[in-house]
Amino acid sequence: MNQNISDTAEREAQIPVQEPQRQYYFMERAKEHLEEMCRAAGRRLTFCVTTFGCQMNARDSEKLVGILERVGYMEEPDEEKADFVIYNTCTVRENANQRVYGRLGQLGRNKKKNPNMMIALCGCMMQEPEVVEKLKKSYPFVDIIFGTHNIYKFAELLVSHMESERTVIDIWKDTDKIVEDLPSERKYPFKSGVNIMFGCNNFCSYCIVPYVRGRERSRDPRAIIKEIERLVSEGVVEVMLLGQNVNSYGKTLDKPMTFAQLLREIEKIDGLERIRFMTSHPKDLSDELIDVMASSGKICRHLHLPVQSGSTRILEKMNRRYTKEGYLALAERIKKAMPDISLTTDIIVGFPGETEEDFQDTLDVVRKVRYDSAFTFIYSKRTGTPAAAMPDQVPGDVVKDRFDRLLKEVQDISTQMCALHQGTVQTVLVESVNAHDPALVTGRLGNNLLVHFPGDASMIGGFFRVKLKECKGFYYIGEIAQ
Repeated sequence: MNQNISDTAEREAQIPVQEPQRQYYFMERAKEHLEEMCRAAGRRLTFCVTTFGCQMNARDSEKLVGILERVGYMEEPDEEKADFVIYNTCTVRENANQRVYGRLGQLGRNKKKNPNMMIALCGCMMQEPEVVEKLKKSYPFVDIIFGTHNIYKFAELLVSHMESERTVIDIWKDTDKIVEDLPSERKYPFKSGVNIMFGCNNFCSYCIVPYVRGRERSRDPRAIIKEIERLVSEGVVEVMLLGQNVNSYGKTLDKPMTFAQLLREIEKIDGLERIRFMTSHPKDLSDELIDVMASSGKICRHLHLPVQSGSTRILEKMNRRYTKEGYLALAERIKKAMPDISLTTDIIVGFPGETEEDFQDTLDVVRKVRYDSAFTFIYSKRTGTPAAAMPDQVPGDVVKDRFDRLLKEVQDISTQMCALHQGTVQTVLVESVNAHDPALVTGRLGNNLLVHFPGDASMIGGFFRVKLKECKGFYYIGEIAQ
């Protein structure tokens, strides 16, 4: 007994304190346990990571996949067949929560049939205390529950469950810690997301994100540059810089640095061909950033600039901190500096108190800015946000009518904007063989439009000059330029 205690104490003393070395230690420890489990099962055990939500969640999932593969699990795309199922959750809309609960019921039935099965839940949904309580009460078969702030601790939490066989719950309310340099399995070998900051300080009245992602914190620029240089050495030619509000990057650094200054440093990286970023908040988009974009040969001519509403009155209720006039002036400055820019946006219809006059203001902005595309949403109450308790919720039939009118306006303008490029020759990065016709490949222009043209799998990850022959509304049919 005393020998066991001594062995355990000695092993615990070997655990590194610093990150990410600590997590690499736990990956090796998890690997030992998994090898035993595989021997007992007589086969390799499999995993499936299912991602809900935004591109930051997708980037987090790449890390989860990288860790699981380093531990020794084999990926299984069908969660019905996997031995270890991980849901990386989103909670922007409440129906996202309901989807997870619905799928958990089926996983519970699968677990009864598979003695090797484990289930983990992570991401934004787990940051809500009432969600964790519901999981403990109604879904006690879930093995590991963790949130957005400690994704990097996945290997340590996995070992904790493997060694205790108890449910492991590790939720942090907030953090100032940033841990990168962990294994990651990218979806595409030639492009990658790169986190430059985490959290959000904006507190838009309809949005749960600041409550579940925590306060804004920026990564050290040297760490960002180092990561991108490593990615380029591995064959990456395009990066997407990710943050809840990239325009406010640098404010929490010991030596403040603007987002525009960071972009200038990233531009210097040899071998990197394209730089994208999202998401931009209009209130923080500086003239310095516009100048950097306009003078750059690497930053893509695409800017996602969520307007949410065209009504200054509604924008104030949303706590967006800009006016209709201010947004239009910003869009004009951007287009003047970059006439070929592709502007896209997000719009919410039916926010509490929205009148027909407010809605007409939104249509007016759409007509004046002429977006290349827009993500349009019907407002849905999100419990825990100020907007959910606001009076004058708009009747469903009124919202639906406005949504349909907005959608038609957006689609008509988008079709016209897309058609402007017909007949031109553009540089395309090939991303995949076309899903519907294997004789075609699918690529993306710098302005984010999709193009389908004749080709094969050998072209994936390469740049090609393509003539845009025919506009199909939201994409092009093209051919290699002669």
